[in-house]
Amino acid sequence: MSTPLKTDWKKICLVSDIPVLGSRCVARPEGMDVAVFRNAQDEVFALLDRCPHKGGPLSQGIVFGTSVACPLHNWTIGMADGCAKAPDEGCTPKFAVKVEDGVVHLDATELATHALDLTAPVAGPQRKTPAEA
Repeated sequence: MSTPLKTDWKKICLVSDIPVLGSRCVARPEGMDVAVFRNAQDEVFALLDRCPHKGGPLSQGIVFGTSVACPLHNWTIGMADGCAKAPDEGCTPKFAVKVEDGVVHLDATELATHALDLTAPVAGPQRKTPAEA
């Protein structure tokens, strides 16, 4: 019989540090930030701060119920699963959250390893390198 893996939880902030219907960003040494959201029922969710559509910053979106609206094109993203609501398609990575005694924790292993290959979009026209010209 195998022993379940122990999760190493990292203290992030107090629930009260996250505005109701708002978010906070958690910077990581590598990879994009993680957006931590709080809804009107004081439920807390964590997603990569990147819309699956065009990479908009979900942390700047409008939180309602268990969803967040992307500030760029108003895509509705479920905060529990990171997936766009129909008719839109696509998902952004979600992160495990634990709230204990009013303190928000994220899985330290996920913070260090999850979704490191995704990058933020580059705004404005792309410049060509001399080799591409």
